[in-house]
Amino acid sequence: MPATRTWLKNPLAIFTANELDARGGLVLQDGVIVELLGAGQQPARPCDKIFDAREHVILPGLINTHHHFYQTLTRAWAPVVNQPLFPWLKTLYPVWARLTPEKLALASKVALAELLLSGCTTAADHHYLFPQGLENAIDVQVQSVRELGMRAMLTRGSMSLGEADGGLPPQQTVQQGQVILDDSQRLIARYHERGAGAQIQIALAPCSPFSVTTEIMSASAELAEELDVRLHTHLAETLDEEDFCLQRFGLRTVDYLDSVGWLGPRTWLAHGIHFNPDEISRLGAAGTGICHCPSSNMRLASGICPTLELTAAGAPLGLGVDGSASNDASNMILETRQALYIQRLRYGAQAITPERVLGWATRGSAQLLGRSDIGELAVGKQADLALFKLDELRFSGSHDPISALLLCGADRADRVMIAGEWRVIDGQVEGLDLKGLIADHSQAARELIAAS
Repeated sequence: MPATRTWLKNPLAIFTANELDARGGLVLQDGVIVELLGAGQQPARPCDKIFDAREHVILPGLINTHHHFYQTLTRAWAPVVNQPLFPWLKTLYPVWARLTPEKLALASKVALAELLLSGCTTAADHHYLFPQGLENAIDVQVQSVRELGMRAMLTRGSMSLGEADGGLPPQQTVQQGQVILDDSQRLIARYHERGAGAQIQIALAPCSPFSVTTEIMSASAELAEELDVRLHTHLAETLDEEDFCLQRFGLRTVDYLDSVGWLGPRTWLAHGIHFNPDEISRLGAAGTGICHCPSSNMRLASGICPTLELTAAGAPLGLGVDGSASNDASNMILETRQALYIQRLRYGAQAITPERVLGWATRGSAQLLGRSDIGELAVGKQADLALFKLDELRFSGSHDPISALLLCGADRADRVMIAGEWRVIDGQVEGLDLKGLIADHSQAARELIAAS
């Protein structure tokens, strides 16, 4: 039986994340894009289905390159609302240490559903908490991703440097190095998919310089090289972190990264705020990627990522919402808006356009994850799409549809497609009991805090 061909016809506007013309729409087949049509063009062959997109702005599916799904359980918690990173972490670690598989599953589904409704089709999560009873945390997350039908880069995080040894996390949240490496190998062998169209991928992600040993950093880099997977960690998020690295290792953050074998194109870093010009040059020359997390950086008063210097030096740049206890939302289209505004404060209005920032949220983010099959609209790319309507009050009077998404504050996609399948229709996640999920998740959040 011949494959179904679908024409998404004549969109109100379309952002391809490249220079290609697709004003006449897209033709999809077998979960991939097979034609881009210029204005007034017709498909080369008849299509079985036609979707009239005249009310929709079409984007490549947005790609979130840094998150902590579990943190949706501790949003807007009063004791940490006004704290910077280190005290924020030390107050929350004991709460997070009580995570259970059931609570993690609910937290992950909430984060993924919220991302999906915001036009996000691929998400990277950094999970580094494996207290007793939660040893199979990544397996729990895999199930949640599959239930929502999204793509994910699930990073096997780790903490091995507890308070007793000069680190930040409490002892009940740290693991021994060999346990971490053995589980990392198990997860890669079991879940990591390669090639175009991969749904689940695994990366190795020791948490941060202040929560892991140099031994686990070096061993993770060696294992990632051996098994050909990516590396992820937090770096240069705050000046406190820089001070910690100088005091403990006698090195600044990028020197430390280099000393443990991480300075290369396999690595992408969350935050990347406090770099000097030489460090930016070294990161660019190495092809090391940076995930800009504007909302979290503002929420914790950490600083502003030097995006244009990094990209000029050659460092790939993408966007991430970060954990939902330092952003308190998991919304990629709003995160893109935040990036537009905070980067304009640094570089001015003309340098930071809506198109540039949407490029970071799509093609740039795909590059961070080592993927060339998603993040832009072109023949042969995956049919991962986010469609937004501009029919709400907030958009009334707007003129340029692409700019309106960010300037007028779009926060919810009307439709989202992944691998050619609609996952969101009329602003609702297909097959998801959202009210039930909210009720169960809210109860789990209350229980987690009540035990503190």
